Amino acid sequence: MKTVLPLVVGAVIGLFGPAQARTLDAIRSSGALGLCAHPNSLPFASKAGDPPGFQVELGQALARELGVSLRLDWIITQYQMRSAGCDILLDVIADREAQGETRLRISKPYYRTGVALAVPLSSTLASFHDLNERTKVGVQVGSVAAMIIGQRHVPTSTFGFESDSLEALSNREIDAAAVTPTAASYFNLTHPDKALRILDRDESTADLNWNVAVGMIRPDDALREAIDGAVERLRGDGTIDRIYGRYGIVLQAPR
Repeated sequence: MKTVLPLVVGAVIGLFGPAQARTLDAIRSSGALGLCAHPNSLPFASKAGDPPGFQVELGQALARELGVSLRLDWIITQYQMRSAGCDILLDVIADREAQGETRLRISKPYYRTGVALAVPLSSTLASFHDLNERTKVGVQVGSVAAMIIGQRHVPTSTFGFESDSLEALSNREIDAAAVTPTAASYFNLTHPDKALRILDRDESTADLNWNVAVGMIRPDDALREAIDGAVERLRGDGTIDRIYGRYGIVLQAPR
């Protein structure tokens, strides 16, 4: 199974066409909140449903807070969003500049993440600052991490998926992998015999850290306020932490 970044991270949804606003009243009248998700992207989401992925579980929790059911709109490319008709996306970078032309409205953030280093348990590496010309790092092709690490003259090996770089790391083909803590944590959960050490993120490099929020596709103010309230309640009672915890992920508070 390939572990991929959710569709909403980065510029992959930068080509939204005009969409009709979905009001809170319309969602409650229809009885369903629409979530766009990738059908084969565990731990984010899976159409197979076993497990469903934390985006599906969180979407269900948000829908319950709004008094409706969850409708899943499975998409693979950004072009499908034009006709999917979903209302929300999850694990969206909570930054207006990062969202650019997506036209998403962003909820209050519910956790903080970014790019961390995964290393073998026996590695002496303790931070990004320990990387040098003798340490080969796995990076995602075209990623900001690849650019930043390359500028530091650290040798890199590019991969299309985070799971591929983590597999290469576990096979000692590289010395470290620059991945999200989400991907590394899920890898450890599903590969207990190949467990890796996940180093703390380096907050000194702003582009490698971000808050995460719900992305809403042209909501009215009432829907945005309802989603914000739901996120706050689900954070407060520990629901969001428990959902992600089932996938081996320990969330850090947004800042």
